[in-house]
Amino acid sequence: MALAPVPTSPEPPGPFEPDDDPQLGGKMSFLEHLDELRKRLIRSIYALLGGFLIACIFIPQIFRFIMEPLSAVLPNGSSLIYTVPTEAFFLQMKMAALVGLILAMPVVMWQTWQFVAPGLYSNEKRWAIPFVGLTSICFTAGALFSHYIAFPFAWRFFASFGTDYLTFLPSVASAFSLYVRLLIGLGLVFEMPTVVFFLARIGLITAGFLARNIKYAILVIFIVAALITPSTDPVNMTIVAAPMIVLYGVSIVIAWACQRRAS
Repeated sequence: MALAPVPTSPEPPGPFEPDDDPQLGGKMSFLEHLDELRKRLIRSIYALLGGFLIACIFIPQIFRFIMEPLSAVLPNGSSLIYTVPTEAFFLQMKMAALVGLILAMPVVMWQTWQFVAPGLYSNEKRWAIPFVGLTSICFTAGALFSHYIAFPFAWRFFASFGTDYLTFLPSVASAFSLYVRLLIGLGLVFEMPTVVFFLARIGLITAGFLARNIKYAILVIFIVAALITPSTDPVNMTIVAAPMIVLYGVSIVIAWACQRRAS
């Protein structure tokens, strides 16, 4: 007589079993994560290339916009100089690349979010659009602060050392290098409220933690300001550190608001 098969209950999934939800990262292997990273990087590069090409179309306007603060403090009748034949050409290419980076920022941030999203909970994935919007807006705000306030102040400070024996006639490469350094540095610094917002949303930091460690934060802020500014004089460091301290205060308020909303 044939025996009927005994029904068995399915075994509970182990801690490393893949999830049924195809949107979750637990189903992706290590190689699939690498392939996903490659795909996101390629799309980001395409976005940067597209931003660069768009900026090349408007390079005369971009050149005048950037050169205005660079040449504002020069003596009457003088201008920035270049000593290498290809320097002026590559200067315009660098300007187009800088503007292309700002134009491509929303796409790059979106690709960054898409890469980390599989590791987030479903209620955290709905912050994709705020993440892209806030990071793009904050970086642009930092770039504008550098263009209109930080760089002109630092540039006038260095130009003020001219005497009857010294004439301030910098090369355009050194001037633009300082301009890019301040712009990118302050653009990243202005991302502080966005970073705090998302860390507070997932419960990694609180307003109390930020308030208790404010003295260490101010120390770190002045160290970062010393790295961003071209010199370690207190005036330029304060110009860069002051908005960072204000942003830290804004970040405490943001963390408090997130904590209150969650409770």
